[in-house]
Amino acid sequence: MGRPIIGITGELEAARWGNWIREAVVSPVSYTRAVERAGGTPVILPPVPAGSVPVLIAGLGGLVLTGGRDIDPSLYDEAPHARTDIPDHRRDRFELILTRAAIDADLPFLAIGRGLHILNVARGGTITQHLPDRLGNESHKPDPVKMTTHDLQIAAASKLSGVLGETAQVPAAHHQAINRIGTDLLTAAWTPDQVVEALEVQGHRWGLGVQWNPEDGDDPRLFEALIAASKTAAQAAVPAQPEVNTRSSKRKRHAARSS
Repeated sequence: MGRPIIGITGELEAARWGNWIREAVVSPVSYTRAVERAGGTPVILPPVPAGSVPVLIAGLGGLVLTGGRDIDPSLYDEAPHARTDIPDHRRDRFELILTRAAIDADLPFLAIGRGLHILNVARGGTITQHLPDRLGNESHKPDPVKMTTHDLQIAAASKLSGVLGETAQVPAAHHQAINRIGTDLLTAAWTPDQVVEALEVQGHRWGLGVQWNPEDGDDPRLFEALIAASKTAAQAAVPAQPEVNTRSSKRKRHAARSS
């Protein structure tokens, strides 16, 4: 089995080449490096119209839904908080459609940060728009530009625990979090202050969303698990070859030559 193709969601931003400025598809290189090191072939996916999503899903072995700006609160029927980012409507629409299609196709995926929120909203859940309002502190993003490490408790029955065990320390920085959990999603991990840090899609081959940033840490196991699930899915999709009766085939060839 070769290296599976892993789609990585990107976004459109202005970029400079010499004296030229053009809209470009951008993605932090940490995602592509993490996928490549884990044994996959990374491909960046720009936000495209809905009609292209089925073709993308059919051509991928797995998917990474990446971090980024806050998603549009109107998608979960709320007005924006003063600290919520200006939304990227094009990316929001694309990733919601892509996530639902990946779930329907049983395509292995890892949703990170914003990707976790996309997963939850795609299943009808909601987001806490500014976590300090709920907790009374900024412990989940104490530094505006640096990630900090915090402890996790992981559900023993989850697929995540099969990869990381029942406790872990992870790098993260976020001011939003899961509020109401969406349909058919299971809590897989949480922090000591009871903030949900991971969700799994019930009954899915490998559908996991995490609040932290494994691509920026030194633990490759989540990406390795995604690649392993992608390879297993690809093997399951290969149709079985009919068994050839060698002796019977030889008799038929001999009869044909004799005639």
